[in-house]
Amino acid sequence: MTVTTAKQHDVKDLALASEGVRRIEWAERTMPVLRTIRERFAKERPLEGLRISACLHVTTETANLMRTLVAGGADVVLCASNPLSTQDDVAAALVEHYDTRTYAINNEDNDTYYAHIMAAVEHRPQITMDDGADVVGILHGDKREYLEGIIGGTEETTTGVIRLRALQAEGKLAFPIVAVNDSMTKHMFDNRYGTGQSTIDGIIRATNVLLAGKNFVVAGYGWCGRGLATRAKGLGANVIVTEIDPLRALEAAMDGFQVMPMAEAAKVGHFFVTATGNKHVLRGEHFELMRDGAILANTGHFNVEIDIPALEEQSTGSTEPRDNIRAYAVSGDRTINLLADGRLINLAAAEGHPASVMDMSFANQALGLEWLLKNRESLDNDVYTVPADIDAEIARLKLESEGFTIDTLTPAQVKYLASWDEGTE
Repeated sequence: MTVTTAKQHDVKDLALASEGVRRIEWAERTMPVLRTIRERFAKERPLEGLRISACLHVTTETANLMRTLVAGGADVVLCASNPLSTQDDVAAALVEHYDTRTYAINNEDNDTYYAHIMAAVEHRPQITMDDGADVVGILHGDKREYLEGIIGGTEETTTGVIRLRALQAEGKLAFPIVAVNDSMTKHMFDNRYGTGQSTIDGIIRATNVLLAGKNFVVAGYGWCGRGLATRAKGLGANVIVTEIDPLRALEAAMDGFQVMPMAEAAKVGHFFVTATGNKHVLRGEHFELMRDGAILANTGHFNVEIDIPALEEQSTGSTEPRDNIRAYAVSGDRTINLLADGRLINLAAAEGHPASVMDMSFANQALGLEWLLKNRESLDNDVYTVPADIDAEIARLKLESEGFTIDTLTPAQVKYLASWDEGTE
């Protein structure tokens, strides 16, 4: 399938738009911070006339971010950052009702997926908005002639930030990027609570297997791994953590989880979930050790975390016993079950993060972008974190929307914290 810039959109079926609107509006009910920003953007129009190319998961929550950008005056093109994460009714609604050119079809093949990303690149963006740095990667690779005129960009996820920092380290980053993922109100909540809940949701929807009493192996104990391990433990699983970082491994042990190398965990695990941002975390040597019926899933950004070619090479054939499960027959009369082709399980087999969590993540996107535009003249071609005052304001707005209040310091307390000569009384 070929996509050209002459096409104003490429979605599965525009007739799905009304259902998409219904679900987008439902998500908005639990996204009060982003709604507040959208209302202000509609009045102030800080993005007037800017061309924005966004490569994100096309979900109900993302649709509300697109509505915010459009309300701010932006000319937006959206494509999918994962072939299996698109919600087709949402894509249709964005085209029909929310003035967003969208190129995304659930389960699109690789050629279509990359053609859609190219359609976003051909928009000649002044601002990029990535989840995995795909648009930025193409602009720094095959389409370097499009770099002229780009003001900057934002990056949503850990994997993308890793790639961008690598570009920066080599002195090749051509414009400033705001690492939305690094803000506290993003990674501490989205990655921990959002990934933790939605990953379990995707696994259960795909398999309908009971977690209680099972050995649940979590590869990586970053914020995503922490959230996932905690939620699996809450459902009664025996959680095993594999790590390469001694501090994170120690933290996992102190949190009450077993810690061991993957070569040992492979022998005892029932479930294996990768959450590292690296490649071949589960590979041939591990598949050879796994028990019959082992279930593999990935909640990191790219499906390279599981060495699928190695699994296919070791197998004598495969079947599809349920949607989103590929059962591989391997030596020893065993079956190894791969969920959602190794793609993001929470989006491929479920609906991704709850909207209330994405409310903060996408508030960071909107306000991080606004900060970038206001400070563009003073920014170098580096990766920046969302400023702490914006982070704190998002947290304040979220608390306020949830009906929580917090204490404030008294004048005496402010003085005490600022002094050096006060001690015990």
